Amino acid sequence: MTINRRFLLTARPDGTPQASDFTLADAPVPAIGPDEILIRNHYASLDPAIRGWLDDVPSYLPPVELGDAVRATTVGVVEASNAEGFAPGDWVMGLNKIEHYSVAKLGGFTSRIDADIVPSVTNYLSVMGAVGLTAWFGVTEILKPKAGETFLISGAAGAVGSMAGQLGKLAGARVVGIAGGPAKCKRLIDDYGFDAAIDYRGKDVEALTQAIGEACPDGIDLVFENVGGIGLDATLTHINPYARIGLCGLISEYNGEAYGTRNLWQLIARMATIRGFLISEFLDRFAEGGMAMAKLVAEGKLRFDEHIDEGIDNAYPAFLRLFEGSNQGKMILKLV
Repeated sequence: MTINRRFLLTARPDGTPQASDFTLADAPVPAIGPDEILIRNHYASLDPAIRGWLDDVPSYLPPVELGDAVRATTVGVVEASNAEGFAPGDWVMGLNKIEHYSVAKLGGFTSRIDADIVPSVTNYLSVMGAVGLTAWFGVTEILKPKAGETFLISGAAGAVGSMAGQLGKLAGARVVGIAGGPAKCKRLIDDYGFDAAIDYRGKDVEALTQAIGEACPDGIDLVFENVGGIGLDATLTHINPYARIGLCGLISEYNGEAYGTRNLWQLIARMATIRGFLISEFLDRFAEGGMAMAKLVAEGKLRFDEHIDEGIDNAYPAFLRLFEGSNQGKMILKLV
């Protein structure tokens, strides 16, 4: 009998998720009903957004229920289908769960993908997936950098930040990244082509404010914000008139008490714009964005990295890497 191994949420995390908040459990492979497909998940995308779904608070998606498998975007193969347009053997991507088998309903977030046009199907979870699309639409539609502008990115060595920075460079901007540790800062410049990098580690808000000022002597025109906290506070000190700030994430605040932002006056003083965004607002343009990113990769204009850990039994330590900063590239869990 085939078993469905699942990564379950058993307690609401208080701060940084602990191993005791989760458990691994085996269950029968679920049956499918009308307009449903059974997916054998091969890979799961591990993203900071998952942390928000673990809390019992209102958000853009309902919280993961206690006792249920943790939600994640997956790529896998259709094992059985009662849905028009899907056949056994088709590769699909969708918002499913960290488990070996998932059931998806026609009309949901699951779509067919072409495994033959990419070097690896994992690319649908990285450069052509949510992180790549976040970078693409965040840069090209939200911030719209122009040649000569100074573009600051926090969490710059992460999957989204590193691609956003490269897109900024392609638009002609001067790109500065904030990252944790000398090795990551070196990668920003050597591997991703950033113009400058700032190491936030060991710096309080005053020291970080000074470091940002030194790296951005002409001020900051654009901000791709992934981290929040003291970094955003320090950044606001240096924004130019009419600066544009795209608020993509606040990873520094996901596991603990919110730092808040104590420098909001600068938004008024500099007549700046701050805009939060989700890639779901561009849902009808996902194919367009994915193909644009794939084209840049094929032309050698965009680099991306994937960090793949193997086995559902390693789901918790792999997830924790996101908050430790120990992953090198897009964090993906191999399930098969």
